[in-house]
Amino acid sequence: MIRPIDAGDSDRLRDSHERLSPESRYRRFLAVKPHLTSADVRYLVDIDGRNHVALVATLPEADGAPIVGVARFIRIPEEPEVAEVAIVVDDSLQGRGVGTELLARLAEQAVARGVHRFRATMLADNVAVHRLFESLAAGPVDRRRLGEISEMEFPLPAARPVAGDAAALAA
Repeated sequence: MIRPIDAGDSDRLRDSHERLSPESRYRRFLAVKPHLTSADVRYLVDIDGRNHVALVATLPEADGAPIVGVARFIRIPEEPEVAEVAIVVDDSLQGRGVGTELLARLAEQAVARGVHRFRATMLADNVAVHRLFESLAAGPVDRRRLGEISEMEFPLPAARPVAGDAAALAA
């Protein structure tokens, strides 16, 4: 199940981070981060829904609906049509489509809020996330490599019309 993150997800988010392998934590934060601090958790769950949006994937059949993936964007104030994007998926579910679905839904949320490009910073050797972002790109991908870090910027797909939405269908 994919839904917006909310303030009540603090403990589930912390637990999700703890379940990640040290490598997955490093790939997400580009630094050693064995634990999320209270300030980290507060920042990651206290979103405004416009400039900072985050979606979580949960396993609804499990006790407490644990978070198994998080995708977020944060709009760049100087470039309001561009947002930094980040994603992490539980190690046990990587490569099974969770990240693809989270990112696709996050892109829809971004476009609906006037964001038309995502910018991502990642380890240069993180082939899986490079491919994930490339699969979403609706046009040319701009790439820069800065040593062990690479940055990608790419256009987002146009919003898909919603059934019954006359304005979207007319556009």
